[in-house]
Amino acid sequence: MTPATLLILILLFQVKHLLADFIWQTGWMVRNKGTYGHLGGIAHAGLHGLLTVPVLIWTPMTVLTVVGLAAVEFVLHYHIDWTKDRLLRWSGWSPQEKGYWGLTGLDQFAHQVTYVAIVWLALGIV
Repeated sequence: MTPATLLILILLFQVKHLLADFIWQTGWMVRNKGTYGHLGGIAHAGLHGLLTVPVLIWTPMTVLTVVGLAAVEFVLHYHIDWTKDRLLRWSGWSPQEKGYWGLTGLDQFAHQVTYVAIVWLALGIV
């Protein structure tokens, strides 16, 4: 994979994250991510998994590998968000408190590390 291809892949993951985590996420998804197994959280993580496919499909990976990595993204995204929601409920932090933003930052960092790991795996697979 060339440096340009690598940068494009990272940029595409950023666009995917912007769309799925901020622009296309609904109130129903946000309200229900903390209830384990609720369709709201599953739909949100499913959107992330689904959008991972067009990010990776243009690489030399097999379709099976792309689908497998998209499934990994789905599972990890679901559990990162569920954990954040549970910790926010447990702590009682609101957006007016520093802890809320620290945990939100940690949540976003965990998602970014997931993308780096997927790209790293893609480099090893391709």
